[in-house]
Amino acid sequence: MQPRRERAPTVTRATIASLDTVFAALADPTRRQILSMLLEDDMAVTDVAEPFAMSLAAISKHLTILTRAGLISQEKRGRVKWCKLEPDALRDASVWMQGFGQFEPVNLDAFERFLAAELADESRSGDAGQTQDGEHDHDKADDDENVADHNGLP
Repeated sequence: MQPRRERAPTVTRATIASLDTVFAALADPTRRQILSMLLEDDMAVTDVAEPFAMSLAAISKHLTILTRAGLISQEKRGRVKWCKLEPDALRDASVWMQGFGQFEPVNLDAFERFLAAELADESRSGDAGQTQDGEHDHDKADDDENVADHNGLP
């Protein structure tokens, strides 16, 4: 008999739509950086835009997407529009992701380095690393090192 797997919490259609909006908003690196900046404190829109090499109109579009996803709120204080992080918006996403908690966590930075190294090796070697049957000829020590990098181990 197999061990009983815990079920993820029931997800409604409204929650799925909300999750889609949140994950779509988080998919863009500029928007993730904006959220990181707002972790510190509320910021004026012009201050949010300052570190980016894009127009204020482009930043405003990113802020609109974050606002629609519920990840930030915007309010006008005098003549200045302020942005505030709304961390509760991530609660449903967090609960949904906890349903996958039985999987071993992956160090995404290490995995990204692994993929970059693999792609760089392929582009440098071309077909030189292939055997007659088309398989790649790898050294076992290289495979062990890549697995260690993937798991975030030294």
